[in-house]
Amino acid sequence: MTVSPETDTPAARGKRPKQGEPVIDRALSLLAVFSDRRRALTLSELARYADMPAPTALRLIARLVAWGALERLDDGRYVVGVRLWEVASLSPRGHGVREIALPYLEDLFEVTRHHVLLAVRDNEEAVLIERLSSKDATEVAYRVGGRAPLRSTAVGLVLLAGADQQFQETILAKPPEKELGVAEMPEGQLRRTLSDVRRTGIAMIRRTHPSMTVSVASPILDAQGAVAASLSIVVPDGSTPPNVLAPAVRAAARAVSRNLGYQAQASTGLWTHSQG
Repeated sequence: MTVSPETDTPAARGKRPKQGEPVIDRALSLLAVFSDRRRALTLSELARYADMPAPTALRLIARLVAWGALERLDDGRYVVGVRLWEVASLSPRGHGVREIALPYLEDLFEVTRHHVLLAVRDNEEAVLIERLSSKDATEVAYRVGGRAPLRSTAVGLVLLAGADQQFQETILAKPPEKELGVAEMPEGQLRRTLSDVRRTGIAMIRRTHPSMTVSVASPILDAQGAVAASLSIVVPDGSTPPNVLAPAVRAAARAVSRNLGYQAQASTGLWTHSQG
């Protein structure tokens, strides 16, 4: 069997990879197949989901295991390695904001005793970088490191409202999201909602799945006045009115913003556009 020196892939046997596809792209495609529902995978499953020959997958997996990006379980399946978490924790948009925000999240958690969330935007989704929850808290849909839609979550609405106009128009042009437990929001309603979020600094979403909850979110602004993150609390629907929760969420978000260098008097408006 011959191997291409440029692509490091079998040249004659099995299913060929895409012509000229770099090794790094194929290695990343193996990592990308893991999800909430696919946390432990066999070699054949990894190869199938990544759409590559098993011999190529095996060689790349061996390298990923050696580096620590993947770990091999006793039953032969593979899981994401701790080394990836170590590297991801260095992200300034994740760990940096989280480190500054954590004391305020903890204070807010002591008041609510349910869930306090912190999220940043990554392309067209929100990524949860922290969640404080009590053991008796109501069930929620998203975990730390998990992704959430922008249009149908409170943290997502805040991040979308703070995005640049071109990005907003791209999201608005798409069909309404169909997410279990959340009412669909047509384009016209979404535009009005985003305007309200920018005006009030508060987003609110009610959800019926996986439990009856209400989520209230507010923006965390950086020194330039751009939305760096979104902070929210999630409580059982009916336990506390959203208008009672809003001042506490907004106050915590503003405190974090000040620690990021934001000065309201120096800002030309409520927010500037973020580039997440």
